Amino acid sequence: MSDFFSNILNVQFEIQILFTVSFIFIIINCILLIANIKKTNRIKTKYNRFMNGLSDRNMEELLETCLGSVNSVSAKNRDIELKMNEIERTILQCVQKVGIVRFNAFDNVGSDLSFSIALLDNNDSGVVLSGIYARDSSSTYAKPVSYGKSKYSLSAEEIQAIDIARKTNIERNYTN
Repeated sequence: MSDFFSNILNVQFEIQILFTVSFIFIIINCILLIANIKKTNRIKTKYNRFMNGLSDRNMEELLETCLGSVNSVSAKNRDIELKMNEIERTILQCVQKVGIVRFNAFDNVGSDLSFSIALLDNNDSGVVLSGIYARDSSSTYAKPVSYGKSKYSLSAEEIQAIDIARKTNIERNYTN
């Protein structure tokens, strides 16, 4: 009879071990299930964001639409870049540098009413304007400037206005 009880106890012990091992496997499977549910929810969220609420369209149509939009934007971007390059070339020929000198041309006239203004492009070419003020008259002169020099004789004030203009430059607020 003692063998009978010992066999029953061994069987119960084996059942308990099997039950414990099964319980551990169930816990591990539950943890894996929860992890898979979280991953699936993340993928669903990304999918819904990608589909942008369009459940009745297939992926091929959506990708064709997106590629069409990308190609359109790329073409417009190329056009904008070409136009920008054209504008940059044009800007190089616009007035970018300005130098102003005021002076008193005659001792008997008060104040610095005479002036020289140099208006130059990016290549230091342009014009220098001078206005000479006297009590009874006023005269204005314009002399062309090419690469910082003029073929006409320049006064000291005109040379100074050109030098001031060459040292200044309008900053461009764009990047290449």
